[in-house]
Parts: sequence; structure tokens; C-alpha cells
Amino acid sequence: MTPLAGILAGAVRTGDGGFTTAIPTDWMQGRTAYGGLSAALALQAALEAEPDLPPLRSAQIAFIGPLAGEVRVTATRLRRGRNAAFLQSDVASAAGLGLRATFVFMAPLASALAHDAAPRAPLPPPAADAELYTGPEDFFTGNFNFRDHREGTGPAEWLRWARLRAFDGLHPFVELMAIGDALPPAAFKLIEERRTPLSSLNWQINFQTAEPRTADGWWLLHAAADTAHHGYSTQRMAIWNAAGEPVAEAMQGVAIFG
Repeated sequence: MTPLAGILAGAVRTGDGGFTTAIPTDWMQGRTAYGGLSAALALQAALEAEPDLPPLRSAQIAFIGPLAGEVRVTATRLRRGRNAAFLQSDVASAAGLGLRATFVFMAPLASALAHDAAPRAPLPPPAADAELYTGPEDFFTGNFNFRDHREGTGPAEWLRWARLRAFDGLHPFVELMAIGDALPPAAFKLIEERRTPLSSLNWQINFQTAEPRTADGWWLLHAAADTAHHGYSTQRMAIWNAAGEPVAEAMQGVAIFG
């Protein structure tokens, strides 16, 4: 297991809003790095490139190509106004550009609106003595603890408590980027026995809190696909903290190769 904080601490800063680092083999998923790790690296570069950023509110991630070995992470300010800042981050390896992200940071504003109809988490976090599982040490899931909830879920739906096995020392939003993509695509449940390859194409995530926090590292992840045909699926996603409070809403497009 390679802690994400260790990957960031060992990165070589280049002084121009970026850094280089190596993707450990235990953060790979097949021929490319785990998408949540790549997105977390992109966010870290954005945070380091621009001082005194307000809270992260939204991220648009494009998974363009495979990332492996040494990667170069760069961040560029697109625009910064009085309340909001837009930054772009790229992650590239020897194979070329693998990920491009646009991050929107926005300060809280005085408002007459106070509406919150977001659903709360449908189940509590795992008990201290709950049976957990982790993935193999040579795959990115080996960096996580998981506990699935299958009762009442649909044929293309996941509901899973997840936490990094080593989450100390991370910016809370960097931790969330690393956690938020930890579910398999929801359509995978429809073809699980056939082991058909799938690949995330994009990820749009909007955060519902400016100060994400949880207990004991646990976050509840949800993903559900309503359609999957012609080699493509789109899914809705959500994240809650251990107190059941809504943290993020997301969507993702997935390619299905078979």
C-alpha cells in the first residue's frame, strides 16, 4: 500500500504551477492509473498553483488516455474574479495527455436562499467490529477499506462505504477526489460474470458543502445507471459523510467494450 500523502510528498515541484511524480503499481487499474488518483493529483496541482483559493465547488474531469509511470501534473489559472476562480489541470505521461480537469472554486455568498432537500445517507457507517474488505495489494483497491450494502439496490446500482487506508495529511477535497471514483461503473453489475472491460470517459462532480468532513475516514458512495446500450452508459453518483450529510452529487459517462 502506498499512501496518497506519500506520493504527493515525494513529488518534485517544478516551480511553474506543477510537479512530476511516479504512479506506483499499487495505484494502477490495468494499463492506467486509477482515475480518482489522477484527479486527486490534478486538484493538488491547482491548489498549489493559486494562493488563497476559496472552497472547491465543482470539477469536470475528462479521462483522455492511459497514465502510467512518471507523470507531469500542471495547473493553469483560467480566470479569477472577486468570488470565483477557474483553474485547469493536465496530467500527462510518456503516452501523452491522460487527464484534463477544470476546477471551480467559489467563496460563500450572502443569500436569502436556504433550501436543502438533498437525501440523507440511507444507512449508517460500518461498526467498529464490522467485517471489511480490501482489494489485492497490486491493484488500486488495495489502498481502500470497503463495505458493500446490497439489500434493496437495483441491478445496476452500487452502495458502498469506502475509506482510504491511509487518509491522514490530505487536503479534504483531495481525499474526496481520490475516494469519489472508487466504485466500479454501475453497469458493471449487469455484466459482472462476463468481465467485459469498461472505462470511465468523464466525471462531473458538484460539492454540496464548503467544508467536507467525516468520522474515521468513512464516505458512503452511490452510483446507479439508468441506461446502458450501444457501448455507452451514463450514471448518477452521490457521496455522503459518516453523519449521513450530503457531500457531493456527480454524473459519469462510461464506455463498455463488449
